[in-house]
Amino acid sequence: MKISIITVCYNAQDYLRDCLDSVAKQDHPDIEHIIIDGASTDKTLSILEEYKSGLAHLISESDEGLYDAMNKGIALAKGEVVGILNADDLYPRSNILSRVARAFEDPSIKMSFGDLVYVHDEDLDKVVRYYQANNYKDNWWAKGMMPPHPTFFLRKEVYEQYGNFDTSFEICADFDLMLRLFHKEKLPYTYIPETLVKMRTGGSSTQGIKSTLTINKEMLRSCKMHGINTHYGKIYSKYFTKVFQLLKKPL
Repeated sequence: MKISIITVCYNAQDYLRDCLDSVAKQDHPDIEHIIIDGASTDKTLSILEEYKSGLAHLISESDEGLYDAMNKGIALAKGEVVGILNADDLYPRSNILSRVARAFEDPSIKMSFGDLVYVHDEDLDKVVRYYQANNYKDNWWAKGMMPPHPTFFLRKEVYEQYGNFDTSFEICADFDLMLRLFHKEKLPYTYIPETLVKMRTGGSSTQGIKSTLTINKEMLRSCKMHGINTHYGKIYSKYFTKVFQLLKKPL
């Protein structure tokens, strides 16, 4: 089973090597790593050049945003299963993609997800927050909650049948996509009870008050688009859940 991993980057020189190394060290025998770079101006391209022999595709050009770049990667993907790993995130063990492949041995499964830990930018062993996703329920969407997208894998045929990321969303196209597939289409999925990704805390969805306001506005819009009855009070209530995540320890 071929697994396609898409990494979108822009001026990612500080942490990109960790991401690339974590994919290169995977023990699954059939992986293609696709890099979509947004015409970086720092040392990102020189770093990517070092890893080029292990990359299936490397494109560097301007784009219309994060999700436009992800859609480019999806169009190139040849794998039966597709995952997206951000440039400042990484797989914590070499058997992550082998574990994902086993989850998709059941042909009825269309999607999978697992747990995620937020880690300190400079100390990858320092866990800031543990996102355990085993208690996912369909009522999460009205609260602006979803399974952790960096741990989300799905069959390529799902993108082909139901569409890619909606680029009208600046930050929450991942929420919108997953809402459609889980809530609207009700595709069969499986939960992998392991930490699949280490995520640094400096991503586009964790960058201050402006980002928070945009996230919640877009989540409300997505819910209304897909017939979920919610409001800002309910969506902002998810931050109480995040407080409890600070107290949990990874399994």
